Amino acid sequence: MTDVGRIAILRAARRAFALQPYNAVTLRGIAADANVSAALIVKHFGSKESLFDLVADFSEAAEKLLDAADEDLGRHAVLTLVNYRRENGLDLLVRVIFAAGSGDERVLIREHFRDQVTRAFAARLSGSDADLRAELITAQLLGLGATMSIDKTGPTATADPETIADHYAPAIQALIH
Repeated sequence: MTDVGRIAILRAARRAFALQPYNAVTLRGIAADANVSAALIVKHFGSKESLFDLVADFSEAAEKLLDAADEDLGRHAVLTLVNYRRENGLDLLVRVIFAAGSGDERVLIREHFRDQVTRAFAARLSGSDADLRAELITAQLLGLGATMSIDKTGPTATADPETIADHYAPAIQALIH
């Protein structure tokens, strides 16, 4: 499968699982949204359950975002988020925002986000307020991701990633201290 097909399937699956109850999501619906066949999804991802597990997993995102020394972590996280979106047409984190409703699958997405991203940041921080600072860091990253998702032609969408990091990363880095 081409990367374009895989990305289209993942984008459609993320949207479907975040906006609908698990039982309402069908591989045919995801396939139609991705403009591929349901058989192709099964061939490359297996079952609906396997595809959901992949959508609900934030471990790759956390690994990418946290792959820097503490003194460079804020800038690295911002550049990683911006560059990943531009290179893949997907955001590493923003799908958790759409999982804000009720339903077991949405709770699972939020729990995975908290366990795999927020707690991973907290583990890197020291001090009695590490959990709070980790939540504030992920909130800032979610805000940046949401901005890039909403306005695909605005200043953030077109600015040089380094310039975005120059402006945005210091606030995140201040929480890392």
